[in-house]
Amino acid sequence: MPTETPTLISPKKPYKKWLLIAAIVLVIIGVVYYFITRKKEESFTFETVQARVGTFKNSITATGTVQPVDTVTVGSQVSGVIKNLYVDFNSVVHKGQLLATIDPSILAAQREQSLANLTNAKGNLRYQQSIYNRQKKLFKMGVISEADYQVAQNGLISAKANVNNALAQLKITTKNVFNTKIYSPIDGMILNRTISEGQTIASSFNAPTLFVIAKDLTKMLVRAAVDEADIGNVKVGQQVEFTVDAFPDDLFHGTVHQILLHAKVTANVVTYTTLIRVDNALLKLKPGMTASIAIFTYQNTQALLIPLKAIHFKPDSLLVQQGKVRYASQQSIPKNKGNVNQISSVWVQRGDELVEKKIEITKTNDLDAEVVVGLKTGDIIVTNCQKTGGNAAANNSQNSPFMPKFGNRKKAKTTKP
Repeated sequence: MPTETPTLISPKKPYKKWLLIAAIVLVIIGVVYYFITRKKEESFTFETVQARVGTFKNSITATGTVQPVDTVTVGSQVSGVIKNLYVDFNSVVHKGQLLATIDPSILAAQREQSLANLTNAKGNLRYQQSIYNRQKKLFKMGVISEADYQVAQNGLISAKANVNNALAQLKITTKNVFNTKIYSPIDGMILNRTISEGQTIASSFNAPTLFVIAKDLTKMLVRAAVDEADIGNVKVGQQVEFTVDAFPDDLFHGTVHQILLHAKVTANVVTYTTLIRVDNALLKLKPGMTASIAIFTYQNTQALLIPLKAIHFKPDSLLVQQGKVRYASQQSIPKNKGNVNQISSVWVQRGDELVEKKIEITKTNDLDAEVVVGLKTGDIIVTNCQKTGGNAAANNSQNSPFMPKFGNRKKAKTTKP
C-alpha cells in the first residue's frame, strides 16, 4: 500500500497573515485619525437688521427747577401788629379777597389828627380871606400903604397852602388806614406765608413780604441751566422731556419758551437760564422740584435709521478669501455737495454674500444713525458675525488615545553590567 507523502507547510505564510492584519489596523487608525483631525470648513452666522423709517432725535441734557409761571409777592406799606390772619399755606384765593389785617389804631389816630389839622387850616383860610378883602378895599381907597396890603395878601396865600397841605396829609393817613387791610391782587394759591397773628412788621425802605401767591399752578415753568457748550443748539419752540424725583416713572413734556441772555457763572461753569413751559393739569409738579431735562435740538419723524454699530462692522478676512465679499465701486460713493454730512460704509447681506454700500449720514446719536443717501427701507444690514466650525475638532484630536503623545522626555539612564 503506497504511503502518502506529507504536505510541507511553508513557514512564511503565518507571517503574511499577521502582516495583512497589521496593515488593516494601520489603515483603520489612519482613517480615524483623518476624520478626527481634519479641519472643518469655517462658516459664519450674521446678525442683521433692516433699515427702517422712524423718529430720530438728538438732545442735550440739563437740570432745572420747577416754578409757577407767574408769582406775586404781597407786602405791606405800613408798620404795625398783625391783628387778623384769614388764609394759610395752599389756600386758594381770589382777587380782592381779604388776607390779613394790621392793627389800625395808631394809623386811625393819625388820620383823626390830619382831619383836625385840615379843619384848623380851613378856619384860618376863612380868617385870612376876610382880612385880605378888607385890606384890599382900604388899599384902593388909599387909606393903608401897599406894604400893609401885601402882608394881607401873603397871609391869604399861606392859608391856602396850609389847607392843601392838610388835605394831602389827610389823604396819606386815610390811605395808611386802608393799607392795614391786605387784599389779594390776583386769583391764585398761597405758596408761602411769612407772618403770624400778633407779629409786628416794620415797613421802612422795603415793604416786608407777607405772602407769595402763585397765579396758576396748572401752567408751570422750568428754569433750566444749559451749559454754554450746548446753548447754541437750543431754540425757542423745541420739544423738551424731563423727569422729577417724586415721579421717576412719569415723563413730562414741555417746550422751550425763552432763552435768557444773562449768563450765570458757578465754579467757573457758564450756564444760560432757559425757560420751559409745561402743562400741569394734573397738578403733579410742585414748585421747587428738581427736573432732569432733555432738550431735543433735532427731530425727524421720517428718518431712515440703521444701528450705529452697523457703521463699525468690518467683514472677516476669511470671508474675503472665500470670495463672499463684494466691495463698492468708486461710482457708488455719494457726491457730497458741499455739506458736512458723513460718508461711511455698511454691509448689506444678499444671499451668502456681503455687499458694501457707501452711505451718507446726516446725524448720529447713542444708538442710531440717520441715513440720507445710499440705502432704502428694508435693506438687510449686517451688524455683526459669528464664526462657526474651525479648528475645534482638530484641537481635540491632539488628545486622541489613538495618537502617540510627544513630549520632553528624559532619556533613561543605562548601567553597564
